[in-house]
Amino acid sequence: MKPRIKYIHSPDVHDLATYQPEVIDDFGILFQIIAGPDGAPGEESFDLVVCSPKWITRVVETQKILIGRHHLIVEGYDYIRVRAFLEKQCEDITGDSWEEIAAKLGQIGKWEFEDYRK
Repeated sequence: MKPRIKYIHSPDVHDLATYQPEVIDDFGILFQIIAGPDGAPGEESFDLVVCSPKWITRVVETQKILIGRHHLIVEGYDYIRVRAFLEKQCEDITGDSWEEIAAKLGQIGKWEFEDYRK
């Protein structure tokens, strides 16, 4: 079994493909990767912040601390490059079940059911 990105969106940015940050080298945007089993119904959310090194520096200077998990650090905002990177990461993931695959995708972005207990 393999995952497939069904779409990517952001609650912060209306159109990720055409978006350009106000400050080209200082940005942090929440991306929600909506992925599911390739060729099967169903989808779940995996969240990560796509950000610049300058954004990280500014956040650390302001807040004095930042947990780095689920951050994708890029030099300049380029949606096509970011999406291609994320798709390549997904292509390399396999598993015997969706739960196994979702746990691996959860290394990239926070899985919406990461802390769910039955």
